[in-house]
Amino acid sequence: MNSVNQSVPSSLPFPHEMILKWAQERPNDVYLTQPIQRKIKSFTFLEVAEQALSLVSALRDLGLQPKDKVALLSKNCAEWFICDLALMLGDYISVPIFPTAGSDTIEHCLVHSESKAIIVGKLDDDKAALEVLNQYPSVISIALPYDSAPDCHHQYQTLVENHSPSTERPQHHHDTLMSIVYTSGTSGLPKGAMLTYGGFAWSASKIVEHIGLQKNDRLFSYLPLAHITERVYVLGTSVLGGVPTSFAESLDTFIDDVKAHKPTLFVSVPRLWTLFQQRILDKMPQRKLNILLAIPFINTIVKKKIVSGLGLEQARVLGCGSAPISPSLLQWYRNVGMNITEAWGMTETFAYSTLNYPFRADKIGTVGAAGPGIELNIADDHEIMVRSVGLFAGYYKNDEATQESFNEDGWLHTGDIGSIDEDGYLSIEGRKKDTFKTAKGKFVSPVPIEKKIFEFSRVEMMCLIGLGLPAPILLVIPHQFKHFDRARYERKTAKIIHQINQELESHEKIKGVLMIKEPWSIENGVLTPTLKIKRHVLEKQYHEVGANWPKDQLIVWEE
Repeated sequence: MNSVNQSVPSSLPFPHEMILKWAQERPNDVYLTQPIQRKIKSFTFLEVAEQALSLVSALRDLGLQPKDKVALLSKNCAEWFICDLALMLGDYISVPIFPTAGSDTIEHCLVHSESKAIIVGKLDDDKAALEVLNQYPSVISIALPYDSAPDCHHQYQTLVENHSPSTERPQHHHDTLMSIVYTSGTSGLPKGAMLTYGGFAWSASKIVEHIGLQKNDRLFSYLPLAHITERVYVLGTSVLGGVPTSFAESLDTFIDDVKAHKPTLFVSVPRLWTLFQQRILDKMPQRKLNILLAIPFINTIVKKKIVSGLGLEQARVLGCGSAPISPSLLQWYRNVGMNITEAWGMTETFAYSTLNYPFRADKIGTVGAAGPGIELNIADDHEIMVRSVGLFAGYYKNDEATQESFNEDGWLHTGDIGSIDEDGYLSIEGRKKDTFKTAKGKFVSPVPIEKKIFEFSRVEMMCLIGLGLPAPILLVIPHQFKHFDRARYERKTAKIIHQINQELESHEKIKGVLMIKEPWSIENGVLTPTLKIKRHVLEKQYHEVGANWPKDQLIVWEE
């Protein structure tokens, strides 16, 4: 299927092999650091390996056979890493599920994958998990040692303590199935991407090689491990490189936990970089910041204060991925001394395709160039095509979708549209599926328009809709500043929309702006677990509002 030029290295180490290697060579070095009730619990390489192997013995005792699927539902924690490694060492197929998933999604992933067991850990709310556990009592359930884990058949700690480490060592190959990862489902039910050991190890090793892990590097894991970005960029690289990794105890302690660990490599998502910016600007308004940054001596002190306030003063690589980020936000961070490498990939490419690394300021606005071993191509309809050793093996129980994903030469259809400049840097211009047709029969591509608006405005989130509407409508979640002045905000919005509309074709012009009352969230079904906006949900929700937009009124506030 993947007719690529690169050959697969036969000596490529798999993650479970590397944890055994580190346990032997660096047994007493701390690998994982987990804050619990503001106290630090550390796990050495040897402890991680022994717990993982003990869990293999316990799962065998519970009747689970090699190749059985085991689901993993938890927020990030040390035990997530240990369980993932145990499933590799026991020749099980892991099925990670987002900790924020609703009962429908949990049930779909569990039933569709035919998981025989589920490991449940840290959760903000265990209601959805309990609902599914009660509905499927035959599925073996294991609770990780956290107060927020629901009641299960077995306790992780007891199982590990009562079993000796397994002596089995399964032989995996490049094409052995390692995991079924369900995509976040921006346009319907999640599909189960089949990920192999070879694809995972190859992608993680290429990132390690490209970024060049150093002796004193430290990682911080907090983006959902059910998402391929965190699993490859953090879990994968940390195991391959033997890099100490820490976790956040909760959202409330997040900054303190980052400060305590002082990561040298830090990957985030646009939403968090936006929240960090808002936190900084709430303390130091932009006007004051501009004045201070213009003074040579003060400039350095201010930058240091901002970076250390986030706990990132020792970070040599800052990353951003999983959703589009505004170039103006990246430029803002550059102005305060933080160069953020934007990267692009998808579950089907193990999150590894392009990176703006080494960082180039003149390439802000692109998602970087192809990483080592990656081939890129732009199809006639502007779809981005990718080819490499690190591609998924297809969708579980969905041959039709698998066949549609590849062309006859092994190129993967990404579903994203974009262009490549003369230096090989890729710009994303939206999703093929995001393009909508207005009532006038004209097609509109919303992402480039949203990007333009982000350049001029400071909003929490926005989404342009227009399917079957007379003209596009912009939905906006306004950022509530201190001393928020609605009239002033309206004037600024009107000015920006007028400016943008002058640059747009007549059928693209924004007819109205709806200021949304309730922020979008995973809980209210508008955001995916990776915080992408489900445009189709908003199209449906606000269709009537757009169809009956008041004449000669640009801005409306949702009641």
